[in-house]
Amino acid sequence: MSRLLRNWLLGWLLSWLLNGVYLTLMLAASPWIVWSAVRHGKYRQGFAQKLFGLVPRRESGRLCVWLHAVSVGEVNLLATTLDALGNSRPDGEFVISTTTRAGYELACRKYAEHTVFYCPLDFSWAVKSALRRLQPDLLVLAELELWPNLIRAARQRGTKVAIINGRLSDNSFRGYRRLRSLVAHLLQQIDLIAAQNEETADRFRRLGAARVTVSGSLKFDGTLTDRENRQTQELSKLAGITDRDVVLLAGSTQTPEEQYVIEIFQALSKEYPQLRLILVPRHPQRFEEVAQLLQRAKIPWIRRSALPGPHSAILNPHSVILVDSIGELGAWWGTATIGLVGGSFGSRGGQNMLEPAAYGVATCFGPSTRNFRDIVGQLLAARGAQVVNDHAELEQFVRQALNHPAQARQLGQRARELVLSQQGATQRTVELLLPLIDCRKVTLRQEQIEAA
Repeated sequence: MSRLLRNWLLGWLLSWLLNGVYLTLMLAASPWIVWSAVRHGKYRQGFAQKLFGLVPRRESGRLCVWLHAVSVGEVNLLATTLDALGNSRPDGEFVISTTTRAGYELACRKYAEHTVFYCPLDFSWAVKSALRRLQPDLLVLAELELWPNLIRAARQRGTKVAIINGRLSDNSFRGYRRLRSLVAHLLQQIDLIAAQNEETADRFRRLGAARVTVSGSLKFDGTLTDRENRQTQELSKLAGITDRDVVLLAGSTQTPEEQYVIEIFQALSKEYPQLRLILVPRHPQRFEEVAQLLQRAKIPWIRRSALPGPHSAILNPHSVILVDSIGELGAWWGTATIGLVGGSFGSRGGQNMLEPAAYGVATCFGPSTRNFRDIVGQLLAARGAQVVNDHAELEQFVRQALNHPAQARQLGQRARELVLSQQGATQRTVELLLPLIDCRKVTLRQEQIEAA
């Protein structure tokens, strides 16, 4: 049996094995899926796109790049790359998929001029249908989206595949290493892996990837550094924030972080009447839970959705704001003086701390930051952030920033300078992607000549 035929049979068997595994998992999780759909409205949208690949059909014959981002963070991450690709290939058409409802809603707002849809689940029939309808020349996966059926189907139809801003956490690396032979076969089908750093690139290579290079982290490029940007200024006006206020912002929070910050605000607000608190929970389904925490705390608060309109001259008198909206956290960070990056207490592994760092916010986070270990290492080495291990250390950090504002400003300024010094990954990434597009165009022309 030839090697080509053997690889084809292996891929076909693996594809249908995965279909069976996915169906089994869906059936096992169906009670939870139904409950989430009824209770939180999750999984209702995009059913035909997810299960059958019935994404919007592309009618034009223009060059097409399909960019996939899982959720809100990755959707925001695509902005600079999408702009740079559009400037380099104004003749191209760019379509964007996402997995979560929050990511979809943000992408529709942020990239309204582009086609946005839910990414099909990794069933062989769904991904093949989506690829037929879109006919992309290049599939770009943000960070780490190793879906075997999607990648295999793309390769079969001649679509180039790239991973940008590639990252591989300790847990993911250990898990993939147990299946190295299968993972290596998958990684070798990818035309480009643009890794965030050399450590990640080395992990990909050890798993069997062949075409790996280091491009840097797009997160540095995607962050705003100017507090005078339009959206931040509008939010400041809506919230009634003045130059006299000291804003403590807790962003991308999860249990128990909101409780910690509320208690600290209660303990310090009488002593520091200029202190304001803004809470931005990570997941929309927790907005009501956090609202209940504020209600029980018996402190004045208001939802972001209840703030006055953008043209209102009325300043909001409430001290605490619960941000119950999606996609605004980056701009809210521009209002902050002191920041806690959530997801860092407990087992989550942290959230993006570059957004507050880029604005020069005096930033802290809990001890669990494995998902951003490299960025945390850079910030700590630059003395641009601080780790707080528990409730008491968090309160001490906030009190120290209030008592010594000059030191807090210096902490934030060092973080901002680090972000500025690391920018440039977008240009390097686009320079790596463009040859894949050009290669695909040459291949198509050769096919057209041969057909004639």
